[in-house]
Amino acid sequence: MASKDADPSLGYLTRKDTEVKLPRPTRVKNKTPAPIQITAEQILREARERQEAEIRPPKQKITDPTELADYRLRKRKEFEDLIRRVRWNQSVWIKYAQWEESQKDFNRARSVWERALEVDYRNHTLWLKYAEVEMKNKFINHARNVWDRAVTLLPRVDQLWYKYIHMEEMLGNVAGARQIFERWMSWMPDQQGWLSYIKFELRYNEVERARAIYERFVQCHPKVGAWIRYAKFEMKNGEIVRARNVYERAVEKLADEEDAEQLFVAFAEFEERCKETERARCIYKFALDHIPKGSAEDLYRKFVAFEKQYGDKEGIEDAIVGKRRFQYEDEVRKNPLNYDAWFDYIRLEESVGNKGRIREVYERAIANVPPAEEKRYWQRYIYLWINYALYEELDAGDMERTRDVY
Repeated sequence: MASKDADPSLGYLTRKDTEVKLPRPTRVKNKTPAPIQITAEQILREARERQEAEIRPPKQKITDPTELADYRLRKRKEFEDLIRRVRWNQSVWIKYAQWEESQKDFNRARSVWERALEVDYRNHTLWLKYAEVEMKNKFINHARNVWDRAVTLLPRVDQLWYKYIHMEEMLGNVAGARQIFERWMSWMPDQQGWLSYIKFELRYNEVERARAIYERFVQCHPKVGAWIRYAKFEMKNGEIVRARNVYERAVEKLADEEDAEQLFVAFAEFEERCKETERARCIYKFALDHIPKGSAEDLYRKFVAFEKQYGDKEGIEDAIVGKRRFQYEDEVRKNPLNYDAWFDYIRLEESVGNKGRIREVYERAIANVPPAEEKRYWQRYIYLWINYALYEELDAGDMERTRDVY
């Protein structure tokens, strides 16, 4: 008969039966410090000393061919089982192939590499390791075959091309390396690939070939940096006329690009080095007329420095006026309703005395009509008209224009 305290939810056991009996905490009677103190370091050292030695399998000594065959069979079975489980794991394949290589069984090693590539041929690390194994064991034609297939299947992986070319160059096969470069260039790689090809040709003093590659390079990458590199290459070889021609072609093609400022500065500095100061001055002036004011700070600075070095008094003043003109342009671009900036700008142009420019600035200034009908806005604005009329009447002496302004 069940006890009256028994609980059906606990399988008819009593609450007392199911209680967890925890050991009672022992009370510390003596709280004074022990005579010998133990450090944490000591505890750790004792724990390490009491650890049992790690159990390692005994070293196996292989004494005859039968044992060696058994060992190899066992290892192969282990690798094959592992591959069956984690076929996608490339490190398993690499270990397997490298183990076969360590056994000097190159045909089996090749077979493992080929099977790995069937699983994931897009993994360029497999190709690199495979080719390195062939090269390390001096199977040059096998290595060539691997590189050839790798660059055919993965032509956008630059590392494969570099390694393939490096191998051919180390073997002294310059014509073969050149052929590989040509195959690579047909894929139009990035700038670094082209520059490597040029450096390769220059290592063998093939200046004409390097020049031909530069021509193709600037067609493939028509950027300012590429043209400047080409011109510097010609300058280094003492071909001043060719270098100038390169700069002129670059200006024709890239005068409207964002980074054209860099090109003009390089061109002007080139002419400066050639002692052609008039040419350099013309380039600076042409650039300042063509490049938007907002992106020509460096150009202005260089031009002022150039005029201070080579120019006469008039040239220096002209450069400084140009710099101030650039500052005013910047101010009125940021805030077209800043009439004080317009007055300063007009005063600057009047001091230079170019009628066309003065009129242009006046016209641009009066085009900025105040946005609200408040007297303080119009008070400044109306003076632009009055000054314009006075300029036409007193300075320019053009009564018809004065009448038009009024």
